[in-house]
Amino acid sequence: MSRVTLIEPVELPLYLRDLHDGARDGDWSTQHVARAFAAQPQLLEDYLRFYYPWGSNTGSAEGAARLEPRLKELVRLRIATLNGCVTCKAARLQQDTLREDEAQAVDHLGGAPTYTAREQAAIAFGEQMALDHHSIGDADIRALRELFDEAELLELMMMAGQFIGFGRMLAILQLEVASCPI
Repeated sequence: MSRVTLIEPVELPLYLRDLHDGARDGDWSTQHVARAFAAQPQLLEDYLRFYYPWGSNTGSAEGAARLEPRLKELVRLRIATLNGCVTCKAARLQQDTLREDEAQAVDHLGGAPTYTAREQAAIAFGEQMALDHHSIGDADIRALRELFDEAELLELMMMAGQFIGFGRMLAILQLEVASCPI
């Protein structure tokens, strides 16, 4: 059960209603996030204006975003598990670049055999940043620099940080769908 009021879709401001109604069939996570932000719609609109271009390498971030959207999606999904964010874990933001078995494998030791060395390193970094960022040392950064240039490394850190923060907020809000097991 959500910890904030989920406004009925017909009562949502236009931006949130468009977000809610434009969600794919069965995408309750986007629908619930839209409904949860009714008290502060501009906050979500501004956040998503930043997030979507950087997450998918489109729009205003085109040319600036360097990491592959697939890599960022894998990091996002691993952090979603660590955050306990059912809403984030349920979402598939890069369906065109990631099969469902690859998305699920992010929580298994070694991941999927199709993960690249960059993807494996990014997932491990995101996990370490989410669990114990103080343990990340010079050796860890040197190892990452073998796979990522400085611009990519900064983008990885920035994306992981926002995945951690926004995902934890959504987990606290408890936007997941409750269902009866019978």
